[in-house]
Amino acid sequence: MRKFWAIVKHEYKKIVLKWTFLIGTFLFPLFIAILGAVPAIIFSLKGEPTRIVIVDQSGKVGQRIKDNLSPERIAARAEKAAKDSLKDLNASQEERLKKGSEQMAGNFNFIEYYPDSKSIIEVRSDLTSQILEGELDAYLIVPADIDSPNAVFEFRSRKGGDFVAGNSFEEAVNAAVRSQRLADSRISEEKLDAINTPVVFDEKGLNEKGEEKDTNGVFIASFGIGMMIYITLAIYGQAIMGAVVEEKETRIAEILFSSARPFQLMLGKLLGVGLAGITQLSIWMGSAAIFLGFAATQVSMSQLLGNFPVITPLMFLYFLIFFLLGFFLYASIFALIGAMVTSVQEGGQFAFPPVMLLLIGFYFSFAVVRDPNSPLSFWVSIAPFFSPITMPVRILAETPPFWQILLAFGLNALAITALVWLTARVYRVGMLMYGKRATIPEVWKWIRLS
Repeated sequence: MRKFWAIVKHEYKKIVLKWTFLIGTFLFPLFIAILGAVPAIIFSLKGEPTRIVIVDQSGKVGQRIKDNLSPERIAARAEKAAKDSLKDLNASQEERLKKGSEQMAGNFNFIEYYPDSKSIIEVRSDLTSQILEGELDAYLIVPADIDSPNAVFEFRSRKGGDFVAGNSFEEAVNAAVRSQRLADSRISEEKLDAINTPVVFDEKGLNEKGEEKDTNGVFIASFGIGMMIYITLAIYGQAIMGAVVEEKETRIAEILFSSARPFQLMLGKLLGVGLAGITQLSIWMGSAAIFLGFAATQVSMSQLLGNFPVITPLMFLYFLIFFLLGFFLYASIFALIGAMVTSVQEGGQFAFPPVMLLLIGFYFSFAVVRDPNSPLSFWVSIAPFFSPITMPVRILAETPPFWQILLAFGLNALAITALVWLTARVYRVGMLMYGKRATIPEVWKWIRLS
């Protein structure tokens, strides 16, 4: 037993103390946070204001366009969009919206231009020349008949890549033309807005106790849990295969077999690498909890907790149990592949089937989130190879009866026992075979004679 735990400790430290593990474990959450923060920082940077000339041939919408790009109008549109998504805005969010609106409005500087008796062709040529000389950044020519189906609003800018300003300007033009058309038709814009106000559609699911739950938050959290388990199982399963092939290529296995039984060596390797995977998964989940705690300072706590399901300590224990089940299932397959092949390149070819099983299990998790109590969700959540991903997702979406969780655990434990027994028989012979890849008849012979 002392040799077995020495093997476990060696395999655990061999992975955890690698710089690649430390970088992947601690920098991955930081990378995700930076990935979300950098775009926000970049878009918040205020550039030089865009100098624009509006030539309104209709004489109706020029001032309306300028009014629509004022801080008050931009703030009103942003607040409406935010309320549609967040329902309620706290004071800090309203303040950020106000500052963002002022910044967006400050990006436009309207330049007065008097065409006098020039034709539209001469006006266009004159404005283009001013842009080329650096005196202007953009111009808009409003057609004389804005109600014509063939009316074209010409917007030309030297900042063609500034899609943020371009979209804001286009939205302001559309709103101005719409307002003018309503006024010409003697229709109150306020009344039309009241008619077009969408209904308040409050969508929530019900759990097995009849309590309300937020379905969007369950989907997001389930997707995150399923993705973390999928990535971790795929990474550490192939790490097992790589370690087995490395020991076989360097013939270290011959020395190790002289001091420990093959079954002890293989099981210790599986457990040590599995504990390393749990360490990384726990750090990632802890980082996610810290991120949510930070988000709680930016968003009201009721909004944050209303969108994400509550993960109890028992759920967390279930996640770790099913992660271990999945790890031993797939690690046994990868160890079997490693004992059969002669190089990592050959192993990569045979690793495709177990990776595909993992991917199918991940895809099944979407069906489980949609209907956790369907017959399909029941079968895929207890089936070996799929259960390690689908059952944690099902527990998070709607915790099934305990007997189903116990059944899934039992079936997976039986599958692990059979796989470990099979892998051990192949492992003790395959690790000492060099020079050629084992064929299926040879592997079958190893299993029968070992």
